[in-house]
Amino acid sequence: MINFNVPPFTGKEMEYIKECVDNQKICGDGKYTKKCNEWIEKRTGVTKALLTTSCTHATEMAALLAGIKEGDEVIMPSYTFVSTADAFVLRGAKAVFVDIRPDTMNIDETKIENAITDRTKAIVPVHYAGVSCEMDTITDIAKRHNLLVIEDAAQGIMSTYKGKALGSIGDFGCYSFHETKNYSMGEGGALLLKGDRYIEQAEIIREKGTDRSKFFRGQVDKYRWVDYGSSYLPSDMNAAYLYAQLEMADEINSYRLNIWNTYYEGLKDLQSEGILELPTVPDGCVHNAHMFYIKAKDFDERTKLIAFLKENDILSVFHYIPLHTAPAGMKYGEFRGEDKYTTKESERLTRLPLYYGLTKEQNEYIIDKVREFYGKK
Repeated sequence: MINFNVPPFTGKEMEYIKECVDNQKICGDGKYTKKCNEWIEKRTGVTKALLTTSCTHATEMAALLAGIKEGDEVIMPSYTFVSTADAFVLRGAKAVFVDIRPDTMNIDETKIENAITDRTKAIVPVHYAGVSCEMDTITDIAKRHNLLVIEDAAQGIMSTYKGKALGSIGDFGCYSFHETKNYSMGEGGALLLKGDRYIEQAEIIREKGTDRSKFFRGQVDKYRWVDYGSSYLPSDMNAAYLYAQLEMADEINSYRLNIWNTYYEGLKDLQSEGILELPTVPDGCVHNAHMFYIKAKDFDERTKLIAFLKENDILSVFHYIPLHTAPAGMKYGEFRGEDKYTTKESERLTRLPLYYGLTKEQNEYIIDKVREFYGKK
């Protein structure tokens, strides 16, 4: 059976974890946490990166730093993971959903402005499949309406928009290092900060509301409870696992891109004939091959395709159920404008296996079976 996902593993992970254990330093903010933070800062150009226990927690921290409170509204796509909305709903805000673009599955930047009210506080673009949203337009809207931009770049590490790293463009950026992501620590994430404005408060929130970070830097002689916060620090063992992959980030990225390109080349004639649709990467966007998806004609065809692939020992999956159609989405959110593409396109999309370690033979076998399903040998 060809699994849909296999977490990345480079070979040095256990060596680095053992070092943490041998040095009796396994809690947060140890050697490898710092190495991961520095790597992210160097690769993205942000002033500060803070490794967190998940991208969900990174987004929660962003919501706290943004001052989101009860009665506020936050604009986002409905086609996203629940964490995008949860972070703001937890603060008492309403999730305001708008439609997506059918080409990239990203938020439709032309629908945002009509969803803004005097209660709107932030826009949350989600970079689906590691392909950037139209950030120039989004940041311009935010500037004109005095709104914050919180990038959900869970899938976006190593991707860029007009030369800028995803996660470094808005006021806050959030990465995921879940086991399904290009680089993994099992569960984990990172908060990215531009400039110095939010750094001190972010460190306090992440350190349970204390100024412990200052204490460890020798800036205060004792640390105290100074504000609200929680424990958003991952174990240094998790960070050690991640750092082994960040050291090989370019190699892993190239490997994944090769798989993505092989899929595209092997199936592009089916798109030309109007049989299925393949991903779109707009000009100015460089993606990270986070996923490769195809769009069937409709829900029924997708269901049959997934079943056919499974019969041939290939695990493929559909993706998000639009949040505005879910029970919690109806309770805590509102869709503004027409749902022209969100539901329709989500019901057509199928993700094919893509991971570091998928072999050329497996890659080609999957292509052959997709072609066979559509009667194209």
